[in-house]
Amino acid sequence: MDTKKDKDNSHSHSHSHSHSHSHSHSHSHDDHHSLLPTDPELRVKAIETLLLSKGLIDSETLDELIDTYENKIGPQNGAKVVAKAWVDSDYKKRLLEDATSAIRELSYQGRQGENMVVVENTPEIHNVIVCTLCSCYPWPVLGIPPTWYKSDEYRSRTVREPRKVLSEFGVKVDDEIQVKVWDSTAELRYLVLPMRPEGTENMNEDELAKLVTRNSMIGTGLAENIK
Repeated sequence: MDTKKDKDNSHSHSHSHSHSHSHSHSHSHDDHHSLLPTDPELRVKAIETLLLSKGLIDSETLDELIDTYENKIGPQNGAKVVAKAWVDSDYKKRLLEDATSAIRELSYQGRQGENMVVVENTPEIHNVIVCTLCSCYPWPVLGIPPTWYKSDEYRSRTVREPRKVLSEFGVKVDDEIQVKVWDSTAELRYLVLPMRPEGTENMNEDELAKLVTRNSMIGTGLAENIK
């Protein structure tokens, strides 16, 4: 595939690619917490290793907890944001203009979600999120990043051949639809506002939120149709 002639080349990489991931390593020996890494993901891994080594938790229970936060609790926050935007045009306008403030209206905020941008899927544009340099991810609205999101393959190929990557996730994007790739950084996190499924006009927010999948908010999936 000649990607140079493909619409995939209209990647949204106009923002800065400089990831500010330099952390201070001057630990105070009086503060035991400072012995843990400052990066949240590394802190979690350090705590996990410690708990497993001391036999305080078992790996099966830990896997269940991770699955819960990665696929259920975390993404439910984002799903509620999306559902509200689907039914409330004023909220949707605020969300697209100032995502951080609009998301905070629903009490979703915190580390890894300080500066948010929401990009909207339309019949003409399909958006997909990646972090090419590490695994920056909007934790407050999506929970723990899935393993594939952090993989070198996803991070490199999504920029280079997004349509092919999307097809491997089961998302077929027609040639006339423009694919935009948004590169999250330490300073800026993205969330996709997926298109509302047809036939959901009479559904309320809670019902709509159940149709919003984690992958649809990353761009590697679509909102579910009514079963």
